[in-house]
Amino acid sequence: MVSYKELGLVNTREMFRKAMDGKYAIAAFNFNNMEQMQAIIQAAVECQSPVILQVSSGARKYANQTLLRYMAQGAVEYAKELGCAIPVTLHLDHGDTFELCKSCIDMGFSSVMIDGSHHSYEENVELTRRVVEYAHQFDVTVEGELGVLAGVEDDVCAEHHTYTRPEEVEDFVSKTGVDSLAISIGTSHGANKFRPEQCTRNEEGILVPPPLRFDILEEIEKRIPGFPIVLHGSSSVPQDKVAIINQYGGALKDAIGIPEEQLRRAATSSVCKINIDSDGRLAMTAAIREVMATKPAEFDPRKYLGPARDSLKELYKHKLINVLGSAGKAL
Repeated sequence: MVSYKELGLVNTREMFRKAMDGKYAIAAFNFNNMEQMQAIIQAAVECQSPVILQVSSGARKYANQTLLRYMAQGAVEYAKELGCAIPVTLHLDHGDTFELCKSCIDMGFSSVMIDGSHHSYEENVELTRRVVEYAHQFDVTVEGELGVLAGVEDDVCAEHHTYTRPEEVEDFVSKTGVDSLAISIGTSHGANKFRPEQCTRNEEGILVPPPLRFDILEEIEKRIPGFPIVLHGSSSVPQDKVAIINQYGGALKDAIGIPEEQLRRAATSSVCKINIDSDGRLAMTAAIREVMATKPAEFDPRKYLGPARDSLKELYKHKLINVLGSAGKAL
């Protein structure tokens, strides 16, 4: 067994407390490879922001759990080399079994999510409680989930959206002992979060999706005041990236995300962790497609992965500064 503390990582407990006190949120950026990890750390260091390196079950299979552990340790040292020892968490995104969560804890993760939302409420409580009981022995923090987000992301797939029921949160938190709670208030997984017919057009003719259910969030805050809340599926799907992808041979149709001003509002509440994955995929894919199309003779991976990394870093800096408000909070 490897302790995350030996790797220089931190859990989310103090990170979230400071975020709620300071009215900002911590970015949880998913990564699968070296370029994504570099972009995350470069952006966080340049913004002097704490950050969560987030790994899905699919990413763990793709990149190998041992390599991921050393990449996370390398990320901590890389941040120091760049000049700022920012707090870094290694977090399992959407763990769906006790065995997966235990394996990640044993391999050096400092935080895990156990997603029992596809089970009955009673089964979700029992599964989450079991993970918490194991994780807390090693000071690893645990995120649970109530409610179901629609959409597709890696191994997570749900056709229908179920809002979190505020009347369940007190009981769930009390019985499970979780450290944070992912809720469903209108976000969704993937790049195609809303259909055009679900949206309205603003004065500029831009499609605007229905607003997040801040009424549900406010009711949850009343029932569990001061408790860390998490938003999944919070990519905004930048239309300039979608346009570049489609310009150079892509086929992204009706890709509409969560308006950034709504995420900024959420970040000033008890929402202290916001997950962003699809936006990063779009930024990288747009940059790679552009190089492939405009420089067809290029075959050096560094010549297209490098621009993809740079594009991703700029996107993440924008998120940290203008959306989550966490810039300057690592000090």
